Amino acid sequence: MSGHPAHHHQETGGLPLEILLPAVFLVLLAGGYVLLADRARRRNAQAGWSRWRTGWFLAGCALLAAGLLPPIAPWAHGGFQGHMLQHLLIGMYAPLGLVLGAPVTLLLRNLPADQGRRLSGLVQSGPLHAPANPVTALLLSVGTLGLLYFTPLYNTVSANTGLHWLLHAHFLLAGCLFAYVIAGPDPAPARPSVPVRLVVLGMAIAAHAVISQLMYGGFGINIHAPVDQVQGGAQIMYYGGDIAELLLAVALVATWRPQPGSRRASRPTALREARPAVP
Repeated sequence: MSGHPAHHHQETGGLPLEILLPAVFLVLLAGGYVLLADRARRRNAQAGWSRWRTGWFLAGCALLAAGLLPPIAPWAHGGFQGHMLQHLLIGMYAPLGLVLGAPVTLLLRNLPADQGRRLSGLVQSGPLHAPANPVTALLLSVGTLGLLYFTPLYNTVSANTGLHWLLHAHFLLAGCLFAYVIAGPDPAPARPSVPVRLVVLGMAIAAHAVISQLMYGGFGINIHAPVDQVQGGAQIMYYGGDIAELLLAVALVATWRPQPGSRRASRPTALREARPAVP
């Protein structure tokens, strides 16, 4: 097995673009959230905005920064173990924090009433039922791992900087979708019952375990990296993935608010919380 392909660095103002661009993105993401949270508190002091949610979102930003910036990013470019740690941070740990920050609810709190109603209608609309389905989220977040590591795709992506960033974007978006479907506090078009979401989460745990064990044993994988790197990456995936999914299960239980009566009773509650404040 050959070593990990080298990456070429573009620099601007003394900083490589691969450091500067994600750093700017993260500052804008975190700063925008904090400004919206402060505005929500000022617009409606009684409703306010949870500092816990702000803390979760900023923790997600910090985990995303850890995955995209030094020292982990250069390590990920140089070895498969670093890649796997980066994958867990970007695709599993950071999304949990970002989703628990309830960014859609925060945005609704800051929008004028008419725009907020339009966004609420969009969130609840039929076209979003398919991507917000737990099975869809499972396939996008876990199913693509088989395609990545058991075909030449990983080696192709690793050798191309643009494709590498697209892979980061996929990990992040798929991870956010899965966390949102399983335990997100934001409104959803048709959120299944807690037992259904726990079953899907269990399937994700089993899939991660199978993929990591096959990877450790070298069965069917197509990764151009030293054996010890691949085995180390498999261990990171196995144990790190278990911890991330355990945290997601805890988040599901913690954010679950059972309502008396039918399932429909919980839906207006979520919409009331997300309702935009009238200036």
